[in-house]
Amino acid sequence: MRAAVLYEKNEIKAEEIEEAVCHADEVRVKVMAAGICGSDIHKMQTRWKYPLPAVMGHEFSGVITEVGRDVTNVVVGDRVAGIPLLPCGKCEYCQSGEFSLCDNYRMIGSHFYGAFAENTVLKAKNVIKIHDLDFEEAAMLEPLAVSMHGVLGIRPKVGDTVLVFGVGTIGILTVQCLNLTGVKEIIAVDISDKKLEDARKFGCTHTINPQKEDLKARVLELTNGLGVDIAMECAGSKVTQEQCLLVTKKKGKIGYQGIAYADVLLHEEAFENIFRRELTLKGFWNSYSAPFPGKEWHNSIEFVKQGKIKLKPLISHRYAVQDTAEAFKMILSRSEDYNKVLILPQKEVL
Repeated sequence: MRAAVLYEKNEIKAEEIEEAVCHADEVRVKVMAAGICGSDIHKMQTRWKYPLPAVMGHEFSGVITEVGRDVTNVVVGDRVAGIPLLPCGKCEYCQSGEFSLCDNYRMIGSHFYGAFAENTVLKAKNVIKIHDLDFEEAAMLEPLAVSMHGVLGIRPKVGDTVLVFGVGTIGILTVQCLNLTGVKEIIAVDISDKKLEDARKFGCTHTINPQKEDLKARVLELTNGLGVDIAMECAGSKVTQEQCLLVTKKKGKIGYQGIAYADVLLHEEAFENIFRRELTLKGFWNSYSAPFPGKEWHNSIEFVKQGKIKLKPLISHRYAVQDTAEAFKMILSRSEDYNKVLILPQKEVL
């Protein structure tokens, strides 16, 4: 099969590789669409910590083409999305249903070959039926479930004012999940005017570009001098990770979803706000709860089917699998504005 294979020094080659064997408890999925995740980009910017050669891709959808003899939850022809986490099932956290916190988890696309390929093999428990959902939308269920996990965990109340730092894919998905909870206002913060323009289309009531206006002063102006009830950090920037502490009201809540790409060193005011304002800080990792994969995934599918969450408008680029290296080059060089970038393994070479 054709796959995008990662080698040393971040070299990606499109080549023919041998298909994996489908064992008794596994299924083979013909991959129709796979998304490039922010964590994939992060791994390429730092150091790949997993076995090489590798095939990345953990956000994906496709069709079941083969099932192992012990598989009962799906049949050949079922349309599915991949669930990339393989929890150990034995540690304290798995035993309590906190699968995102598993001590010994493994991931498709890191520990095992993933979905930047014409097909992939995975445990049958790691697929979820999507019925008639569009394949490109279904490939975005994983990041949507991540956003859903954060919103469910921060527990917004009807009438809250929420600020979202970073309105890329995860940020806009978080905004859409927040809109379902009855919050009163959503303030979007980003340094891209284009992303802020898009944020308004998705329901943000106010937007702030902190390179053009004073962030703290503008937030206080919008909140009668109090600050926001909740700040959600989706940018993964050490700047915004600190700014959350400056714009949240007393007894407010902060949800951290963005990956830390560098050390976060806090100024005195930001740190003191944690205890002087009695802030609640919560981190959110992955997208899982009990029963596996959890309500985050099932909610996501239903809200997309009902049209309450829109995914297609977030897709900015589509590449054939043989052009995966070009996709990463575009992202890492920031040569173009992008949002969600998809790899389409069944796309024909022109």
